[in-house]
Amino acid sequence: MSAIKVDQVTKIYRLFDRPIDRLKESLNPFHKEYHKKFYALNEISFQVEQGQFMGIIGTNGSGKSTILKIITGVLTPTTGQVTVSGRVSALLELGGGFNMEYTGIENVYMNGTMMGYTRQEMDEKLPEILEFADIGDFVYQPVKTYSSGMFVRLAFALAINVDPDILIVDEALAVGDVFFQAKCYQKINEICKSGTTVLLVTHDMSTVIKYCDKVVVLNRGHFVAEGPARQMVDLYKKILANQEDMEATGNSGDGMSGADESGMSNADESAVDEAGGRENRAAGGRSEGGNGEKPWKTSLTLNEQKLKYGDGRAEIADIGLFDHNGELSSLLLKGKPFTLKMKVRFQEQVPAPIFAFTIKDSKGTELTGTNTLIEDCQVETAGAGEEYVIAFRQNMSLQGGEYLLSLGCTGFEGGAFVVHDRLYDAVNITVISNKNTVGVYDMDSEVSVEKDRK
Repeated sequence: MSAIKVDQVTKIYRLFDRPIDRLKESLNPFHKEYHKKFYALNEISFQVEQGQFMGIIGTNGSGKSTILKIITGVLTPTTGQVTVSGRVSALLELGGGFNMEYTGIENVYMNGTMMGYTRQEMDEKLPEILEFADIGDFVYQPVKTYSSGMFVRLAFALAINVDPDILIVDEALAVGDVFFQAKCYQKINEICKSGTTVLLVTHDMSTVIKYCDKVVVLNRGHFVAEGPARQMVDLYKKILANQEDMEATGNSGDGMSGADESGMSNADESAVDEAGGRENRAAGGRSEGGNGEKPWKTSLTLNEQKLKYGDGRAEIADIGLFDHNGELSSLLLKGKPFTLKMKVRFQEQVPAPIFAFTIKDSKGTELTGTNTLIEDCQVETAGAGEEYVIAFRQNMSLQGGEYLLSLGCTGFEGGAFVVHDRLYDAVNITVISNKNTVGVYDMDSEVSVEKDRK
């Protein structure tokens, strides 16, 4: 039985170039239109079965939050219909329904009433909500006196501890400090086991892979595909890399548009083949843009504010990150192999150039890296006009998270260290993981537990 059924939902916004155009349109006796139509959603259809954990993913502007607001009744669709069976608790904007003048307790009861609970039912739930929020006596103070952390803790505790039939979450799992986040994820695990239907929108692909039974991919307001989490994350990566023109593909009977029995569509296979061919061509050292190819870096998440310096005798002309499938992507899976490539052009002759990369965290701490000198893979002399493709192949052992990639072409001349070209924090790397261990990297332990029979 479906807990949520979205049937051919379209949401259109009217966009006016000038505020006066809105008035002119409303007063025009001939109903002349002065607006342009923007389709936030265009004939979206999918179903969420009872007890299912469904994810919705897509780039910014895909319509993810819009469809959640329509499902919860915050917005009304232009056309189409949404059917919801069961009591809904939604975390769209944490604390969005709070009155800042009321105390925490008063807001809990007010929001409980809005969800359809009686005073007696909220009396029973209150101890669990307060224990989960863990904000002490501040719960008796006006919400306007709360810190941002206290505010989101109470809002999350209220939304997740009212035993909803359907829980809808929009980018709200990573709230508060690391200890509270761990508590939130533990509660999500309990909810999954209790049979509650969960609909989740997030940009955290690790969460999608770990929790979601099924995932819907949206792009530019269109339904793209629906299927198992890992396959849909791979599809999302292609959209990020602009490898697919993801427009509406329609619904197939099993929700996997154009997919064969293996769960991979013809478009997926083509993209993988294309990426593999791209990497093979790159290994051959062909020049950037040759044979109509796009530069690798156009498929990555680049930092426009990167620091670049050097003597100009060499230039890092292109950067490529290839995941375990050989596809260009800034999204890499923990535990899987990946290849970093840099294409370097030499403007002048350079003796014994050194090619290097470093991966740092968001705080600027260098976590790992290497260079061709350390790896004993050197070029004796690079001539003027020559171009080299350097490939670093390794496994991704870093924990899931966001990282920054820096690259350089350096060397030694007359005993002095020289920099020919260096790019600091040039590329964002997102590591996707469904198991984060302690610390910066995973030692990939093999664990066994046996009972001592002494």
